Amino acid sequence: MAEIETEQSQPGFWDDRKAAEQLGRELSDLSDDVTFVDATGRVLAEQREWIELEDKEAIATVEKELEPVAEALTAKEREFRFDGPHDKSDAIITIQAGAGGTDAQDWAQMLERMYLRYAERRSWPTKVVNRSLGDTAGIKHVTFSVAGKYAFGTLRQEHGVHRLVRQSPFNSDSLRQTSFARLEIIPQLEEQELPEIDPDDLEVDTFRASGAGGQHVNKTSSAVRLRHLPTGTVVECQNERSQGQNKAHAMTILQSKLQVLMEEQRAEEISELRGEVKEAAWGNQIRSYVLHPYKLVKDHRTNVEVRDVAAVLDGDLDPFLGVIQ
Repeated sequence: MAEIETEQSQPGFWDDRKAAEQLGRELSDLSDDVTFVDATGRVLAEQREWIELEDKEAIATVEKELEPVAEALTAKEREFRFDGPHDKSDAIITIQAGAGGTDAQDWAQMLERMYLRYAERRSWPTKVVNRSLGDTAGIKHVTFSVAGKYAFGTLRQEHGVHRLVRQSPFNSDSLRQTSFARLEIIPQLEEQELPEIDPDDLEVDTFRASGAGGQHVNKTSSAVRLRHLPTGTVVECQNERSQGQNKAHAMTILQSKLQVLMEEQRAEEISELRGEVKEAAWGNQIRSYVLHPYKLVKDHRTNVEVRDVAAVLDGDLDPFLGVIQ
């Protein structure tokens, strides 16, 4: 901390604004850690005095007082396990409906709500970048950003295929239906981390935005689709008001995707950042959500099971996100 503070006091520190802001965030994180350690130490010292009295009522009170401290320590310990190069970054989540027709598109929208609710519980701001409505219900795909400390480190394990089993609300016989959707989660990289893209490698299309956004959005060709020709990577953005804003946002996401691809190419095994891209269909799921004939959410990597499916779908993902780090 002292080194950063000394560097901040040097003439010309703000000449490189991006680097200065990065150091500022690093100092803020370190300051938060020091404050946490000091505050926790004071609480533990105070409670130790009560324990030494060897009074049963006092000890019972101490146990209650220490419950939130234990929870905070567990959360902080989890943070210390985030050692990936981009774990502190914001996250970009893309949800794509897979096999299952209208039911799959409805399932994709349910997942969208689940992750938005989780972000809301964490007080993490979110922003929809691109969203395509389903033919009858739900959505075909959606991309949104999640801003928060360790957002990518926390959510990256959600990458993969998610499976839903339920009685379909979209057929008259209410038959049991299995639906799939695939999540891709990449880090929102800082500008200095983004790779350069040769303009000759880009194909740029503009089109009219669909869905919510107001008359201006829908009546002009403000939506932008970028295709990186060497890799075939495609990014769309349509939720900003102007074509220029949509293009800039789409470019940032495309650069983040390409950076992940380059890191995958350098890795000896499948990248931990993006994970293996699998078809959103039977046999590839990382987690199953069963609503019929019984209620259960099961993670197939850790065997963690939760029977309160409604709570999970309302954003209570802590039982799963606290396990795989």
